[in-house]
Amino acid sequence: METEPRHLFVYGTLMRRSRSPYAQLLRARAQFVGEGWTPGRLYHLGRFPGAVFGDDCTTRVYGELFLLRSGTLLAALDAYEGCGGQGTKPDLFYRDVVEVRLTRGGMLPAWVYPFAGAVRGRTLVASGRFPL
Repeated sequence: METEPRHLFVYGTLMRRSRSPYAQLLRARAQFVGEGWTPGRLYHLGRFPGAVFGDDCTTRVYGELFLLRSGTLLAALDAYEGCGGQGTKPDLFYRDVVEVRLTRGGMLPAWVYPFAGAVRGRTLVASGRFPL
């Protein structure tokens, strides 16, 4: 990708209705753009979800899109998600880029935190929406 995305797509504990301190940080330091979806599969991991993304998926992961105002916010969210940034593959999550289709129309590239662990034996969330 030529330039890094300016948006972040969230599908779990970083969404606006979450009581997580990092969801509050995101609401305070980024601009909510709208709801959207991207091809993928959402899994129930206990207290939070994990998603696997891919254009070959026939199911969708639904979430929220935010316009990032600073790189320091992204660094703080990387720490929350337990990843070292783009291209790293830790135990749970890493950061990557997906195309998000906005509910109101249009598409935007966005950062997202895909699940890096094994999905075998995990419960698929058929609706593609968190919370369950």
